Amino acid sequence: MQTRLDFANADKDAIKALMGVESQINKGTLDILLKELVRLRASQINGCAFCLDMHVTDARKAGESERRLATTAAWRETPFFSDRERAALEWTEALTLVSQSHVPDAVWTAVRPHFTDAELMELTLLITSINSWNRFAIAFRKMPE
Repeated sequence: MQTRLDFANADKDAIKALMGVESQINKGTLDILLKELVRLRASQINGCAFCLDMHVTDARKAGESERRLATTAAWRETPFFSDRERAALEWTEALTLVSQSHVPDAVWTAVRPHFTDAELMELTLLITSINSWNRFAIAFRKMPE
C-alpha cells in the first residue's frame, strides 16, 4: 500500500485547524491514559493503522500496561478498566459508530455519572478529533513509520 497524499503538507491551514483542536484537548483535565485509550479504541473501530501505531506508542510512553493495550478492543470482557474508563470507551464507540446507533439514551445514562459537563465536552471533542484524524490517515493512506 502506498501513501496517496501527504496531507500534512498539502494544506497547512487545514492541519493548523486540526492542531488547534488538539491544543484545546491538551488544555483539558482528562487523564492522558484515558485520552490514549479513547484514541486507540476509535482507531481500532476505524481500522486506522497509522493512528493505532501512534497511540499504542504514546500510551506506552505515558505508562499504559501491555495487558490493557492488548485488551482495549475487548474492554467489556476484561476486569482491567475502571467504571469511568468503561463509560468513556462506550461513549467513544457510540460516537464513532454514530450512523449505526445515533448515541442511544442508555449510553448517555452510562457515561453521565462519570464526567462533569466540561469533561463530557472535552471527551466528545477528543472523540470527534481522533475520528477526523483517522479519516484523513485512512483516506490518504498514511503509513506507520
